[in-house]
Amino acid sequence: MDEEDRKQVIDDDLLINGAFQKLIVSYLSSRHRKKVDLITKAFNFARQAHKGVRRLSGEPYIMHPIAVAQIACSEIGLGSTSICSALLHDVVEDTDYTVEDIENIFGPKIAQIVDGLTKISGGIFGEQASAQAENFKKLLLTMSDDIRVILIKIADRLHNMRTLESQPANKQYKIAGETLYIYAPLAHRLGLNKIKSELENLSFRFEHPEEFENIKSKLISSEDKRHELFDEFIVPIEVELQKMGLHYTIKERVKTPYSIWNKMQNKHVTFEEIYDILAVRIIFTPRSREEEVNECFNIYVAITKIYKSHPDRLRDWLNHPKANGYQALHVTLMSNQGHWIEVQIRSDRMDEVAEQGFAAHWKYKEGDDEDEYTEDEAELNEWLRTIKEILDDPQPDAMDFLDAIKLNLFASEIFVFTPKGEIKTMPAGCTALDFAFSIHTFLGSHCIGAKVNHKLVPLSHKLKSGDQIEILTSKSQHVQPAWINFVSTAKAKGKILAMLRRDNREVQKQGEELLTAWLTKNGKEFSLATVTQLAEYHDCKRREEFLVALAEKRVLLGEKDLDELDGKNNKKQPAGGKWRKYVPFVKSKQPDDDTGGELFIVPEKFNRKKPIYISESNIHQYKFPTCCHPIPGDDALGYINAKNLIEIHKRDCPVAAKLKSGFGNRILDAKWDMHKQMLFIATIRISGIDRVGLLNEITQVLSAQMNVNIRNLNITCEDGLFEGSFELRVHDRDDVHLIITNLKVIKDLKEISEIV
Repeated sequence: MDEEDRKQVIDDDLLINGAFQKLIVSYLSSRHRKKVDLITKAFNFARQAHKGVRRLSGEPYIMHPIAVAQIACSEIGLGSTSICSALLHDVVEDTDYTVEDIENIFGPKIAQIVDGLTKISGGIFGEQASAQAENFKKLLLTMSDDIRVILIKIADRLHNMRTLESQPANKQYKIAGETLYIYAPLAHRLGLNKIKSELENLSFRFEHPEEFENIKSKLISSEDKRHELFDEFIVPIEVELQKMGLHYTIKERVKTPYSIWNKMQNKHVTFEEIYDILAVRIIFTPRSREEEVNECFNIYVAITKIYKSHPDRLRDWLNHPKANGYQALHVTLMSNQGHWIEVQIRSDRMDEVAEQGFAAHWKYKEGDDEDEYTEDEAELNEWLRTIKEILDDPQPDAMDFLDAIKLNLFASEIFVFTPKGEIKTMPAGCTALDFAFSIHTFLGSHCIGAKVNHKLVPLSHKLKSGDQIEILTSKSQHVQPAWINFVSTAKAKGKILAMLRRDNREVQKQGEELLTAWLTKNGKEFSLATVTQLAEYHDCKRREEFLVALAEKRVLLGEKDLDELDGKNNKKQPAGGKWRKYVPFVKSKQPDDDTGGELFIVPEKFNRKKPIYISESNIHQYKFPTCCHPIPGDDALGYINAKNLIEIHKRDCPVAAKLKSGFGNRILDAKWDMHKQMLFIATIRISGIDRVGLLNEITQVLSAQMNVNIRNLNITCEDGLFEGSFELRVHDRDDVHLIITNLKVIKDLKEISEIV
């Protein structure tokens, strides 16, 4: 070993030992019993197992398990079993040790958790499935026995996101997309608010770096103004709280860059138009646990005497906590400067639960396993039961499975009542049929209608907080395919799909027999790949859908299908032809020769780590689906589809979100290399106060001043107000920003945004 290597070993040892000592200090200062020996044993075992291995960032690999254990300990509040599992979580996957080895050395509980955290090989959903969804399913299977599996997985994901810098761009989009689609909603559902916010912000930063920096700099530049507003707002509140003799702190809470950007996208507003960036949090120490709810209301009464409250914005999470354990009283007050400010009132216990989630109020059993949680968290267990039901009857398609789980993770909650007056928490937007399935599968499948507040309503009736529901059933009623269109809960969707699949199996079998006979007649063999290829060709999302269409004679097989199987249709328009119907670009400066060419087919040894550059000369080689209409300047990515063709999507496209979560290995980094030689379609929405000559002023700005080609124009006026949309041809995203900026100068034009 030369001098340089020796120095590296010493530096590594200092780094590793320092990180481990920090972990031990955090553990010793926690409320858990002191199993330092067991943690040290797990650390030494993992250190030896990962010896000589480095991460992409260059640091020793063992630094990752230590960091995950540190998050589990200090940010989630878990004990020695979880810390040991976190230290060992990559040993089985990355080294020669097995789960049995872990069990022999550390016992069955740690081995079970490590096994749940280890990626799996082989398929549950069949050959077309996404490996990511497979891993997630295994995670949930283990999680339904021990919630710590998912908590450690979230800690693992948080550290991976914090160190995502060292990954290539396509890997960054895959991991960030998966984080937003699965892990942030999970953290939210488990009450890990701080971690949820950090996961969202990190995902946003890697997927949309320019927009992230832009919002961050605007938050910094408006900081002094916010502090001034906050200081002035809380002065009279502090006087009242002191009169009440309370021990309290008042915190300034600022919206995160991700939630600001999200609101800008959803509401089509600018940063300056968001008025709830600042919120105030009052955290107090109650005189006793029994009194804390009453004291929250006392504070509410005191502060609403100082400032006028918004009548529709009182949120009582005290008497009916959210499903993730969150408790607080939210009230929105009008400040002296004319701004609405939300005030959150909570006790210090409620605050701890809000930040750390269920881990903050788990009660730990006496005995050998110091952080075995007791099953008295009714809401969490109810949610785990729902997951178990979905796992008992899994979707055959990987992404459908992910969607079913994700459905209720981020849903707001409402409170409804049974006929006997029992309260039930349901996701906002749910229907009477969702409620029926939440009570019992039999009730849901035989439901013919409902009485809401003693009035007869259809199955599709949306429920509101405070509704009392009675479900009406009939033995002759059966599950209908149309039901899937108006239920919104994971349980109802899962059960309806399972029953429809059972009904469809006989019809599918007939379709399969027809297809097998046709293939045999034409000298071909039946295989899942063949069915998938023909299903795609006929624009069917699933193989099952295609087989049913065959049996019902809605699809007839012929020569074109044989051409498809022989690969002769690859460069032609598919049967559905969706992507060909939408051509998102036209050339504005025609070059001497048309270099459009045919669609690019990805070869076997294609380097997926390198970005693809979209230019005038090759843009025709890529598919542009109709889901998100990317134009030059948008943050974009490429996706290699089942036919090895590259689709271009916006990075924040809902379809791309699912692709990143389910098929991350097919994601490519896409960059624009355009030179304003092509025109793309963009649609601008406008609204304002109607007056004579307004439309003329708008068209003057667009046509005469900016020389923009208006393809389509649609305006409606009512009661002195107007709204409308313009379909324009633009070169890139900069053109859109310039158009919006120039239109803002026009008097009486109140709202301008792009329709995405």
